[in-house]
Amino acid sequence: MPARGKHRRPRTSHLTRGMVAAGTGGAALALPLVSATGAHAATATSVPAQATAATKAAPAAVPDVKLVTYKVVAGDTLSKIAREHTTDAGWQALYKANAAVIGSDPALLRPGTTLTVGTKSGASTASTAKSAATPATYSNDLDGWIKESLAVMAESGIPGTYDGIYRNIMRESAGNPAAINNWDSNAAAGTPSKGLLQVIDPTFAAYHVAGTSMDPYDPVANITAACNYAADKYGSIDNVNGPY
Repeated sequence: MPARGKHRRPRTSHLTRGMVAAGTGGAALALPLVSATGAHAATATSVPAQATAATKAAPAAVPDVKLVTYKVVAGDTLSKIAREHTTDAGWQALYKANAAVIGSDPALLRPGTTLTVGTKSGASTASTAKSAATPATYSNDLDGWIKESLAVMAESGIPGTYDGIYRNIMRESAGNPAAINNWDSNAAAGTPSKGLLQVIDPTFAAYHVAGTSMDPYDPVANITAACNYAADKYGSIDNVNGPY
């Protein structure tokens, strides 16, 4: 941001009892069966009893539910993982389920940490499993950074459009996420503007969006923090058309 941006900152069984009842009933049924003309009469009487006993003894099916996990890699954020690997309430729910392994700060994810991102049933269809294994991804370029930022902004209720973000990025940094302003009044005060939308450290810290990286040069974190700031000061990044 230029000089004006100084303000930026997871007993017996039923079957046994049935057979005992059938055996006990056998004594009572012996007299009628003796006078039967063939085996058919005995079969017609006994099969239903056996079938009933077997039906009562059948155990209820136990769902085969397994935890689905994900191992954190460098550059991951809870928002990104939630969008790519879960379909629930977003990064907040993901953090709540994994707070014990993440720690008190949801923005600090350690590479190698294993997170529980959901559950799956052994009865899942192949198509469902394939869908779950192919999450949406964002390209590692300006287009992907803006789209991922918009997804984070939507979760946090921050207004802004692709065109508004793109227009301001091109003015502020020409799309260079490593851009830094070392010559204006902010730089002279020791807080140079950084990143795609040229945010100074105090503004980034004040308007940082939970779940994104704490690195002000991180493209998604920089965009979302700047848009959060712009929403607070101007109503939306779309309303910014110059130094802010």
